[in-house]
Amino acid sequence: MQTRDGITHDHDRQTTSIFEAAHWGYTVKVECRCRRVGLFEPHGLWWKFHRKGWTDDFRDAVRCFYCTSCSKRYGRKVRPVSIETTRQPLRIKFPPPDEREWKKAVSRHRG
Repeated sequence: MQTRDGITHDHDRQTTSIFEAAHWGYTVKVECRCRRVGLFEPHGLWWKFHRKGWTDDFRDAVRCFYCTSCSKRYGRKVRPVSIETTRQPLRIKFPPPDEREWKKAVSRHRG
C-alpha cells in the first residue's frame, strides 16, 4: 500500500473520492481506531452521499462515518482513522443508483 497526502492506496490510481472508487471498481474501506473495518460497495455509498448532498471527497466524507461499537462504549460518535480504497470483498451494501443517474454522473465526471 502507498500513502499519499494522508490517503492510503493499494493500487496505482490515486482515488480521492467515493465516486472515483466506484468508477474504477474499488471497495471503500473505513477503519476505526479500535481496528473495526467497514467495507462498502462504492456505487450505493456514492448514491447515498449524492442524495444527501454530502461531498464524497475522502477528506470530507470521513466526517460522515462513525464506529457504532465505540459510540456505544464512549457515549459519543467516534470518527474513523482512515478511509481508503481496496480490492477486498465488500460487506456493506446500500441501494445503488439507477443506471440513468449513474451514466449522468460518469458523463459529468468525464466532461
